[in-house]
Amino acid sequence: MQHAYARVRSDTLALAAPLTAEDQCIQSMPDASPTKWHLGHTTWFFEAVVLQQHAAGYQPFHPRYGFLFNSYYNALGARHPRPQRGLLSRPALAEVQAYRRHVDAAVLAFIAQVDRARWQAAAPLLELGLQHEQQHQELILTDILHLLSCNPLLPAYRSEPPAGAAAPPLHWLERDGGVAEVGHAGNGYAYDNERPRHRVLLAPHAIASRLVTCGEYLAFIEDGGYRRPELWLSDGWTTVQEAGWTHPLYWIAPDDARAPASGWQVFGLGGVAALDAQAPVSQLSFYEAAAYAAWAGARLPTEFEWEAASADPALRQATGHVWQWTRSSYDPYPGFRPLAGAVAEYNGKFMVGQLVLRGGSRATPPGHTRSSYRNFFPPGARWQFAGLRLARDLA
Repeated sequence: MQHAYARVRSDTLALAAPLTAEDQCIQSMPDASPTKWHLGHTTWFFEAVVLQQHAAGYQPFHPRYGFLFNSYYNALGARHPRPQRGLLSRPALAEVQAYRRHVDAAVLAFIAQVDRARWQAAAPLLELGLQHEQQHQELILTDILHLLSCNPLLPAYRSEPPAGAAAPPLHWLERDGGVAEVGHAGNGYAYDNERPRHRVLLAPHAIASRLVTCGEYLAFIEDGGYRRPELWLSDGWTTVQEAGWTHPLYWIAPDDARAPASGWQVFGLGGVAALDAQAPVSQLSFYEAAAYAAWAGARLPTEFEWEAASADPALRQATGHVWQWTRSSYDPYPGFRPLAGAVAEYNGKFMVGQLVLRGGSRATPPGHTRSSYRNFFPPGARWQFAGLRLARDLA
């Protein structure tokens, strides 16, 4: 556990390393958080959930940091309003880094000295804290990408490798349906929302062997996809009209004044680059994914169709590219039980008004994905690395 703890905490600092102190303090929208806040919040989680609960005699590093860095845990006290995290010019970044070092030393000392009884109670919370921090590692990247996209200079976060190979051919993987077992099977780590494992009935269907590409999505745009209300869910069409969407987030149209070159451009972690027609389309909302699927004469898969198909070796790009929107509401599984204590608020209370995404993105930390993993966001969210895979019904 000591090695895993040190590795995950070090990985977070490595993600922050390319950023200036100014970069790490700014909040670009209410749904995003400053990098400095992520650094403090993930540290507070270990302090509040592990050290203050299980390390005898531990005193908080600062009496007000719980108020600043609590996210949504009502059982752990009041908190600073989420949309105002960018106003926290104090504590300074150096003070937050000192907070991390203090808590790291305390956690590692606790692991080395704790007795068996307290370890049995604390170990699952330490593991949850590491998984939680890996979630925030992805959020650091998605949030900083949104922040940098708001800068007229469109600066790069880091150097990125050149465009990859051509997309594999698309095949329809036909599946007979029937009873399938879904949910976490019990080997390795899982969140409470992945349990219990249970049976579902699938209708005959087909699922695409790969993700939808940027080139395919561009054809949707050029066919008037954002101007055709018949393709959109009602809420989606309202959002398109009110927000003025005409293409995915971070795409730069040829007539955009920000375009540094001719043709479609895309802003990413490596800065501005020509649109790669073979790359999976990314930064889509659920509304856009569903509209594209309707235009293509298909639909989005359910999360259970996706999970059942993930075991098929013919299913390409299952993870490591973009999270994949499904047509499934984020609901509790039959027999769902949240974790005990304050961390009961980790997942269960968000099971309303959200859609499930499956797979994992290029920003997801290695080893943090599995076929039963249920990511979730509201349908209008599109600053995440989210794309789509098509499905369709079979007679």
